[in-house]
Amino acid sequence: MFEPILKYKIWGGQKLKTLLNKSSDLSNVGESWEISDVGGDTSIVSNGTLKGQSLKQILSTYKDELIGTKNFKEFGEKFPLLIKFIDAREDLSIQLHPNDELAAKRHNSFGKTEMWYVMQADEDSNLIVGFNQDMTAEKYLKHLEEKTLTEILNFDQVKAGDTYFIEVGRVHAIGAGVMLAEIQQTSDITYRVYDWDRVDDQGNERELHNDLAIDAFNFNMPDNFRVSYDKDENKSNKMVSCPYFTTNYLTVSQNLKKQNIFDSFVIYICVEGKAMIRTEDKEQMIQKGQTILMPAVIKDYEITSEKATLLEVYV
Repeated sequence: MFEPILKYKIWGGQKLKTLLNKSSDLSNVGESWEISDVGGDTSIVSNGTLKGQSLKQILSTYKDELIGTKNFKEFGEKFPLLIKFIDAREDLSIQLHPNDELAAKRHNSFGKTEMWYVMQADEDSNLIVGFNQDMTAEKYLKHLEEKTLTEILNFDQVKAGDTYFIEVGRVHAIGAGVMLAEIQQTSDITYRVYDWDRVDDQGNERELHNDLAIDAFNFNMPDNFRVSYDKDENKSNKMVSCPYFTTNYLTVSQNLKKQNIFDSFVIYICVEGKAMIRTEDKEQMIQKGQTILMPAVIKDYEITSEKATLLEVYV
C-alpha cells in the first residue's frame, strides 16, 4: 500500500476525510492520489519491507516482476496508471483531455483516457459527459463565445455505483456533491474550457486552455460513455476494457481464491466494506477508501470478506 497524496482544490470538500478517513490539514481536499508515478507526485510505500521507498524506486528495482513482462516492454520504468479518489463540493471545470499523439507532441506525456466509479452522490447531483445534441466545432465555439456552453452539454443525474468511461476528446465535468474513484492513464494533462467564472481568494480566474482544446475535441463520438455491468458476487464482472486498462467489479462475501493470469500487476480499490488479501507468506487488510498494488510476480492469492466491494484493475 502507498501513502495517499492529498490535493487542495478550490472545488474540494471534506468527504475524503469524513467518509474515506484520509488525514489532512487542508481545508478543501479535492483529490487523493492513491497510486501515482506523475512527476513530482510519486507514491511512497506506507508499510512492509519496502516502506519509505517510492513507486519509481521499486519499479526500477523489480521491473517486470512488478508490472509484468509485456507492460515493462511497453512502458519501461514508467508506471502506466494513476488511481484517485475525487470529492467535488463544487462543480469542477468543464474540460477534456488530449489523446496520446497530442499529449506526446505537446507535453511529452501519455494521453488521459479515464473512467469514473461513483462512490457517493448527494441528491440531484450530476456529471457532465458529452453534448446533448449533434455538435460541430463551429457550433461549439459559438456557444463558448456567447457563454452559453451549458445549453449544449449533457447532464446526467447519478447515484452510487454509476460508472462512466471518459475517452480522450470528450468534454466532461464532475458535478457538485459527487465523490468517485477515478482510474486513468498516468497523465496530469487537462484542457480547461470553462470554469463557471470562478475566482480564487485573490480574485484571479483559473487559466483556460481553449486554444489547445479545440484541436483535442472529438465532435463525432457516440453516446457510449455509460457503463453497464453485472454484479455477481465472488466473481470478476467486466466493467471497462480498453487498450490502457481493464476494470472489473468484484463483490467478495466468502474466501475467494484468485489467480493472476494477466502478465500484469493487479490493483484493488476498496469502494465498500473491508477485505483481507492473503498471499503465501503475507496478509494485508484493505478497507473502504484504500488501494493496494499486487505485483505481477504474485500469481496466487486469496481475498476474504463477509462483504466488500472492490474494483479490480490491470493492464
